Amino acid sequence: MIDEPNVAPGLPASVLRSVRRLTQRRGRDITGKFLAEGRQAVREALGTDGLVEELIVLDAERHADLLADVGVPVWHASEHQMRQLSDTVTPQGIVAVCRQLRYDWDALDDARLVVICAQVRDPGNAGTVIRCADAFGADAVILTAGSVEIYNPKTVRSTVGSLFHMPILTGAPLTEAVDRVKELGMTVLAADGDGEPLDLLAAGGGLNGPVAWIMGNEAWGLPEGDAELADQIVAVPMWGSAESLNLSSAAAVCLYATASAQRRKGEGGGSHVRA
Repeated sequence: MIDEPNVAPGLPASVLRSVRRLTQRRGRDITGKFLAEGRQAVREALGTDGLVEELIVLDAERHADLLADVGVPVWHASEHQMRQLSDTVTPQGIVAVCRQLRYDWDALDDARLVVICAQVRDPGNAGTVIRCADAFGADAVILTAGSVEIYNPKTVRSTVGSLFHMPILTGAPLTEAVDRVKELGMTVLAADGDGEPLDLLAAGGGLNGPVAWIMGNEAWGLPEGDAELADQIVAVPMWGSAESLNLSSAAAVCLYATASAQRRKGEGGGSHVRA
């Protein structure tokens, strides 16, 4: 372990107990905190002022670049302690205790590209959709009521740090989310197998303006009533033999096509606002 004055030589049992509470949703809900595990997630969390409250490390020397001048308590944990803070088979050796980010509908002001995840319940899928949204310059992601908890450790890990790059709103019914984006003048498109082909919509200029995409549940897609909330149903054309695309793959294609169209038109996007 490196001789850093801000790295405590051991993780006290009282601190371990309080941090372990954050591995469960009840603990996260009560404290308003969550855990970010791994170098990439911790690096991105540290990039937001005041977000990280504590750091726990297994090998401080390995993570010396992240620990320099962090300005928060840094605890050295044993392998046994670190395993208690991770839900992975092989813990990554660094965990940040973070305050939860809170956004309201004002975060959508001036948005040009938004993703609405309608009851997306798989943490890996939700995290990957957030990562795709970040990659293609979306302005926000909305996880509707019935979706996975955004601070679920698997969701946080699947975002690979993108969780900290854009507003993510949670808990609103799909009807409210759609009403909000329509009030902002956004066209609401629903990704579904039966609809106008995405490439034809793009060629006709249908993706040039502000767009909000509704992405449905992994298992059952979008129920008819939910699909009717959209201005238009859009299908990703497939010319090969695969039966379908999974949720995150379809989201990536739709977001790329929309972001490309908006950039060609000069609409831009990616005006991420942090709390």
